[in-house]
Amino acid sequence: MTDSRRELPSVNTLLETSGVKYLLDHHPRRVVVDAVRSTVESARVAGGAPRTEEQWVETITSAVQQASRPSLRRVINATGVVLHTNLGRAPLADSAIRAIEHIAEGFSNLEYDIERGQRGSRYSHCVGLLRELTGAEDALVVNNCAAAMVLSLNAIAQRKEVLVSRGELVEIGGSFRIPDIMARSGARLVEVGTTNRTHDDDYRREITPKTAAIVKVHRSNFTIEGFTSEVSVERLAFIAAEHGLPVIHDLGSGLLISLDDYGLSGEPTASTALASGATLILMSGDKLLGGPQAGIILGKTEILAKLRQNPFARAMRVDKLTLSALEATLRLYLEPAQALKEIPVLAMLTESLEEIELRAHGVVAALRPWKIEAGVESSRASVGGGAFPTAEIASSAVVLRGDAQQIEERLRLGDPAVIGRIAEGRLLLDLRSVLPREDAALAKAIVKARS
Repeated sequence: MTDSRRELPSVNTLLETSGVKYLLDHHPRRVVVDAVRSTVESARVAGGAPRTEEQWVETITSAVQQASRPSLRRVINATGVVLHTNLGRAPLADSAIRAIEHIAEGFSNLEYDIERGQRGSRYSHCVGLLRELTGAEDALVVNNCAAAMVLSLNAIAQRKEVLVSRGELVEIGGSFRIPDIMARSGARLVEVGTTNRTHDDDYRREITPKTAAIVKVHRSNFTIEGFTSEVSVERLAFIAAEHGLPVIHDLGSGLLISLDDYGLSGEPTASTALASGATLILMSGDKLLGGPQAGIILGKTEILAKLRQNPFARAMRVDKLTLSALEATLRLYLEPAQALKEIPVLAMLTESLEEIELRAHGVVAALRPWKIEAGVESSRASVGGGAFPTAEIASSAVVLRGDAQQIEERLRLGDPAVIGRIAEGRLLLDLRSVLPREDAALAKAIVKARS
């Protein structure tokens, strides 16, 4: 009996075929050769092989495409969670994307003062806009909000004590905990109050000559209800002023304009937080602000000067692409109506339910010629990103009939990948978190997954 594996073509033979030569012209030789070898080895292990040259080339092409696929790639977020941390949080506005492209294609004045013709500072970019939009005296941009906390405490309270309420020692994404992050700054945490109740006197009793600051952490990713009490930033500012101490308020979300008119309340804006009397405000750039990942520090000029001079500032600095995207995003806020329309996160959160339902029906209509069974149902979306933790937003979802697990996997492994959610054994694709320009791509992805 003849072993079919002996009839397998050699790697060199396959490399000489016209189809593989085409691949060699368009992909790195190493990638193509590895794909050929893995294809031959798979056929040898399986005991069977493609029968024609065309089938060999098709299999090798698939292997090349898989190997060439980037690790970080675009997905369609149909989970209904708008600021999905695992999916990259805020998508950027078109103007921010154009700004990145413009700066990335050449050199820039990142650390060069064009007017004076001498070395400048990257810390000067975005400061004017942040001051204008928030009322802050000064501002500093670092690589994320956790970095902003470490830098602030290291500059202000290294080897000294910092007071923080036990009810604010929260855990953020990826199992990172606020007390662990704060401890890395070199400051010593002093917990005050209890988990559910903290009062003015709890802070006063713990203030000593070793106390360097009071920290207020906004509980943006959970709520405590029932028998509770906390001390407001206004009260903390009053207590701190009695002892000449700064108040550092970790605001988190980066909200610049109120969303109360859209049913989203309880999250303070940066300007409101500053007006409350905090010395420093810390917030994220890629949450409700709708920009790139960044940590933004707002506050008093003399303290921000200390932060800029701290060695950690260099370790935590942002690059030219982040600054260009952040500046373009901030410019949109100069006209709030424009920001609500052009910043994707704000547009998705404020889009009317009627418009989302129309879009969902449009996706379903695009599936009918392909005989794909789908319907439109009401859904409940959420903000995500540790903001408005209890808010549920009315939404609309495309529901696909069939084996939910199987369809979910095929959509997730497609190109582009579509990430939905399974609820009560059904796959829901929530349009609240899908960009309107992605509706056609979503329909195509569904067709491909069901074919």
